[in-house]
This record gives sequence, structure tokens and C-alpha cells, in this order.
Amino acid sequence: MSRIGKLPIAIPSGVKVSLSGNEISVQGKKGSLKQLLPERIIIAVEAEQIVVSRPSDTKQDSALHGLSRSLINNMVIGVSDGFARILEINGVGYRAELSGSVLTLSLGFSHPVVYEIPKGIEIEVEKQTRLTIKGIDKQLVGSVAAKIRSFRRPEPYKGKGIKYAEERIMRKAGKTGK
Repeated sequence: MSRIGKLPIAIPSGVKVSLSGNEISVQGKKGSLKQLLPERIIIAVEAEQIVVSRPSDTKQDSALHGLSRSLINNMVIGVSDGFARILEINGVGYRAELSGSVLTLSLGFSHPVVYEIPKGIEIEVEKQTRLTIKGIDKQLVGSVAAKIRSFRRPEPYKGKGIKYAEERIMRKAGKTGK
């Protein structure tokens, strides 16, 4: 049995879960999410929890079991609490500005980098060098954070660039002259 898949998912108060075939929809105080799950996975909504099970112990069913449980759990957490990812901008003159749904980044290029914020994502700019990306969809929050980080990845010599707040950059020694 899958270690992750066999754990029941607790439904917090204020969250409604509904099933229609193999599509699950979760509604909470932050919003609502829908997910189409594999037909082979069996989902049961009991009193205050969701139980995910599989029909057989094949390798594919085992993989889908844990995946489906994780997707549903992330949906429940997202609509009740939400997800956040923090990015830090390091470098002289590197900064971020937010105007409406457009994020403008000055990252040492000859032009500013303009990023259109997708629907369902909120970005807060603190001190022009710290970005907080918030949303109810964990996958969307992570992909937006990764996209913004990809504009100027942190480099190992001076540590300049955009990095995750919890990320540690392994520094390298530069060339030394004689």
C-alpha cells in the first residue's frame, strides 16, 4: 500500500467537497478548485475526511494512488489556507515594481523585464527586493515563482540574481591574479 495514498485527508470546517464521476471540486473561503482524476482511482467522501484507494497493486495504480491523494490534499489546503512562495532579489540596482497586474523587474539588462501576472495569483512587493507570490493553486504558485526566478538565476560568484528565500547559493571562489 502506498504510504502517502493510504492516509485520509481531513476536511477542515468551511470546506465543501463534491464528486461527480472522476472530477472532484473543492470550495472554501479562499476560492474553489476542480481537478480531473484518473478513472481507476476510487475516491470516497466520508463524514469529515476523504479516503483515496486503488483497485489493484500494479505499479501504475500505485503511482496514481499517491499522486491523486497529494493533488486532493493540496486542493483542500489551498482553498482553506492558500500557498505562498517568497523570492529575494540580490544585486546592485536590481528591483521589482508592481503596477496593476504587471510586474516590472530591473535585473541589469538593457531593458526592464515585464511579466504579466496570471489570473489567480497575487504578488506583493516588499522593499523592492522581496516578492511574495500567493495563490490557492500550489502548482500555479510554484510555476510562477520558477518563471520569475528564471529571468535572472542566482550566479555562484557574487550571488546576484533572483532566488527563493530558503535557497542557499553555494559560492565559488573567483580567479586569483598572480
